[in-house]
Amino acid sequence: MTLKLYCFGESGNAYKAALTLELSRLPWEAVYVDFFGGETRTPEYKAGINEMGEVPVLIDTDREYTITQSGAIQDYITELSGTMTGTNPQEQREVLRWILWDNHKLSSIAGMTRFLMNFLPEDKRPQEVIGFNQGRLKAAYAVLNDHLAGRDWIVGTAITTADISCCGYLFYPEPFGFNRVDWPHIDAWLTRIEQTPGWKHPYDLMPGSPADRA
Repeated sequence: MTLKLYCFGESGNAYKAALTLELSRLPWEAVYVDFFGGETRTPEYKAGINEMGEVPVLIDTDREYTITQSGAIQDYITELSGTMTGTNPQEQREVLRWILWDNHKLSSIAGMTRFLMNFLPEDKRPQEVIGFNQGRLKAAYAVLNDHLAGRDWIVGTAITTADISCCGYLFYPEPFGFNRVDWPHIDAWLTRIEQTPGWKHPYDLMPGSPADRA
């Protein structure tokens, strides 16, 4: 089996796919995408890799199959590996519910806010938009923190792709309005993820970091 993940270290969505691959123990390799150099916006990338002009992209060369969007990639990995999914149909649907919640309420806003605060020139950062987004993020953190009270994992009794999806941006060091010590149940949950065999920080797992562009 040959799995290639098109990714770069600064992408939280790519991190979801990469960490799912790493914890699944499936053999895979990272293919660096120069996002900040404009690679995803080129006609060649859109025609040959992903028409949406995004990462992550997973290519299963053995099956000649290409799949995009982090949640769909995670689903494919669990199908191949038989890991990190619920133990029954109800749990599997609950995993999907939390992935969809994360994509809409948490990661999409966290990713945008982190980009606006860290990857735009300081004089071009829209403070009103950033403040609005941080308010929405605070509400999402509260939902996740309350859900994790009294439980180790988002769904069931073991780590699933729901956990990996929801933590996708929360390990990044750049500021975007999240301080894990302010959310004790999230903090404890992130520690459990860090202690999971095979866990790696996004900048250790995928090529590319802000330091490379400094």
